[in-house]
Amino acid sequence: MKFLIALLALVGSSHGFTAVHTRPSMVSNASLRSKNSYLKMSSVDDEVAALRAAAQKAREDAQRLAKELGKEEMAAPTAVVEKKEIEKLSPTEIKELVSTIEFEAGDAEAQVSSLDSLAESSKLGLWKAATTSSANTNSPTPLRPYPVSLNFLEQRTGGKITATSLGVGGEDDVSLDDFKYATLFVLGGSSVTGVAALAFLPENVGATVCYLVALIPILFLAIGSSAPAFIAGAIASIKGTDDEMSVKQDRVCRHEAGHFLCGYLCGLPVRSYQVNDLGYPCVEFHPSSEGAAMGRELSSEEIAVLSVVAMSGSVAEALEFGEAKGGENDLIELSSIFRRSKEFIGAEKQQDLTRWGALAAYNMIISNKDKYESLVTAFREKKSVAECIAAIEGQS
Repeated sequence: MKFLIALLALVGSSHGFTAVHTRPSMVSNASLRSKNSYLKMSSVDDEVAALRAAAQKAREDAQRLAKELGKEEMAAPTAVVEKKEIEKLSPTEIKELVSTIEFEAGDAEAQVSSLDSLAESSKLGLWKAATTSSANTNSPTPLRPYPVSLNFLEQRTGGKITATSLGVGGEDDVSLDDFKYATLFVLGGSSVTGVAALAFLPENVGATVCYLVALIPILFLAIGSSAPAFIAGAIASIKGTDDEMSVKQDRVCRHEAGHFLCGYLCGLPVRSYQVNDLGYPCVEFHPSSEGAAMGRELSSEEIAVLSVVAMSGSVAEALEFGEAKGGENDLIELSSIFRRSKEFIGAEKQQDLTRWGALAAYNMIISNKDKYESLVTAFREKKSVAECIAAIEGQS
């Protein structure tokens, strides 16, 4: 009996020990599972944070590289601004509005202030249009420069604008051979005249005529070295070129109308508006809204605008005649503008800006073809600046 009681007691203590042993084991396993889950969640959070940091670094690197390449990242979308409804005014009404502005005085700030005021009051819709909108082109930012190759320029313009059509490397009305033959003619003619004067005229008279004739080649060379355009004009008038006078006049009008349209769309004030040798007006713009901007360098935005305006005349000629012949001075002026840039512009970037300027000018002229043709008519009729603006802004 005592043996049975002892055996039962031993079994009871064993069960009690087992129960006490298994409960801590269950708690320990649960604790381990909790710790493993926590570790896994922490690992996932770390990976997400690492991916976000890598993405941010990639964006920063892209922005840095874009800036180094001369490209600006497109701005984030902004709130849509309600477009003002422009009043439909006739050319006569537009002329009356802008006639009070003294364009001939060349006061840049006064011009910009007056035209800005009319634009804000919804009287003018195309003044500075290229700086604030698409200017009727397919690009929302028509004045944003980018690298343009000759092949790209030719493709985007349907083969109408090329290096040859812009007058770069093409034939001129007066060639180097023409200058050579003209120089030989002047020297030969002066020599024969001097010898003939000594041989057939009285001594004193013949000597005087000989000395005077000897000055002609010297004057010819002096003028040719300092003002070759004057000699070229004289040679062209004697030689006669393929262009008739009416065609020359049309070239001038289309060339200047291209300058005027793009300059107006870009918001440049008029510096001068004078009649040329053919009797037709030529326009010249200030390099910025401040005027001549003397004593300071030009910003990249101003350089871009001036590139477009400089190339617009040659582009306008090429569109009508297939080749420009009046853009040499524009290219020289553009080269001097590049030297005034705040940021250094190397030879390659100058070529890119020149080609981009031609493409941007092409887009503006083609997209505003009706305004351009009205402006050409105004130049043919030798209209004033106010009447040219009326041709652009007026609606029939």
